[in-house]
Amino acid sequence: MKPVRYAYGLTSALLVGGAAISLVGGYPAGAQTAQNEGIEMQRAVPRAGAPESFADLTEQLQPAVVNISTRQQIEVQTRNSPFAGTPLEGMFGNRRSGGDAQPQTREGRSLGSGFIISADGFVVTNNHVVAPQTDRNGRPVGTIEEITVTFPDGKEYDAELVGTDPQSDLAVLKIQGGDDFPFVKFGGSEQARVGDWVIAIGNPFGLGGTVTSGIVSSVLRNTGSGAYDRYIQTDASINRGNSGGPLFDMQGNVIGINNAIISPTGGSVGIGFAIPADIATPIVEQLKSGEEIERGFLGVSIQPVDEDLAASLGLPKNQGEFVQLVQPDAPADNAGIRAGDIVTKVDGKAVTQDQTLSFLVANVKPGVTIPIELYREGKRRTVQATVGKRPSAEEMRNQQMFSQDAEPEMPDEADTESPIIEKLGLQVVPLSATIARQLGVSSDTTGLAIVAVNRNSDAARKGLQRRDIIKSANYQPVNSIEDLEKAVTEAEEGDRDAVLLQFQRPGGPTVYRAVRIR
Repeated sequence: MKPVRYAYGLTSALLVGGAAISLVGGYPAGAQTAQNEGIEMQRAVPRAGAPESFADLTEQLQPAVVNISTRQQIEVQTRNSPFAGTPLEGMFGNRRSGGDAQPQTREGRSLGSGFIISADGFVVTNNHVVAPQTDRNGRPVGTIEEITVTFPDGKEYDAELVGTDPQSDLAVLKIQGGDDFPFVKFGGSEQARVGDWVIAIGNPFGLGGTVTSGIVSSVLRNTGSGAYDRYIQTDASINRGNSGGPLFDMQGNVIGINNAIISPTGGSVGIGFAIPADIATPIVEQLKSGEEIERGFLGVSIQPVDEDLAASLGLPKNQGEFVQLVQPDAPADNAGIRAGDIVTKVDGKAVTQDQTLSFLVANVKPGVTIPIELYREGKRRTVQATVGKRPSAEEMRNQQMFSQDAEPEMPDEADTESPIIEKLGLQVVPLSATIARQLGVSSDTTGLAIVAVNRNSDAARKGLQRRDIIKSANYQPVNSIEDLEKAVTEAEEGDRDAVLLQFQRPGGPTVYRAVRIR
């Protein structure tokens, strides 16, 4: 799945001369026949009431589809200075050389599409069109300074970011100035059928006002990319720059918001995805009113019931989901759900490939108690679970940080501004109750947990490992990254070549190691 990083829009319309077909009767009642037998091709004519061109529909809808551009300042991740160890070191603003040098920045821009949903200038688009740039760990490294909305006639307006929901990849903007803008309305995506015509109006590759057409390829596509992974699939051409644009049905209703493509080449190959209007509409209304988007959460790690798993338990395949892990004290744990259970229904709705456990639970309001049907040790059971509030994306990353058996290695040259990486060869995070549980230590343990160790660093040679907990540096407690940075800086200023670290391996004793920083 590749997010389409520029604006685009989709509009539904009939192609000129759409072929009509009819089934020829004459078979005895109840006779078994092939589905494609007896089909007679008729004169190629459009369906009754359908337009013979997209022109009128496009002319009416296009004024409400806009291009969106952003300007942001992005922190540049500097490399080791080629002048290190010479009199010229520190003269070129490299933060890693210490002192008061400021981080370097560059200007970045993004392009996308959007559409106006009210006369007073509310605009819907994708979150990734207007979000700050992030590093490979998902942390923001950019700051949005300006958002500009451009109309088809070339008029430009400044826009304010009203609200965003990264989990559904939706954002709402408000145009500054004016109260009589052209706008379009959401329709019901549940009425869309495979084979319905759609058209796209957007800004692919910066070519504003581009219109493409196609059909609905699937009304409920699950691509396995997340908890809210339910899309309308279309073969209308969608490319970079189409993100955030509307997908219209033949009546001019917005039935989806174009979001992503699957492509081995980076360009359109006829597999595009739009967020269904039925999912987007309530989120957009909440963002407009400034409400926080809250989603349900159980606290389990799951996997689909594949053929082998189903065979081992005597269950139908592709139905239900297998619980691998249950987070302690999470809603699932409190409800009595265990690892090894197979959840088959949530609040009366079947868990399937198209309707996953994560999706069903996410759409339950936190605090609501619902029945959950499951299969355990050959018996079917029903438990009552009070759904919790889904943590933020950052909290989710922290919860999963140490949950994998594989221990990732830190690259030799880590892309970060922190001197800890360069001087100590470590990536660390402050301990939280969640991380403490993952490491198997008490929730009141303090310090910094090691996420990764540079294999070429002195820390690696001294035996420090992922999951170790740094308790102090030069006998001073370290409860934040800033505490460790301060210890490194003070050691450098004191012309010392190493820092004495006290660390603990979960389940083991606390030990000291002097780790070189030069």
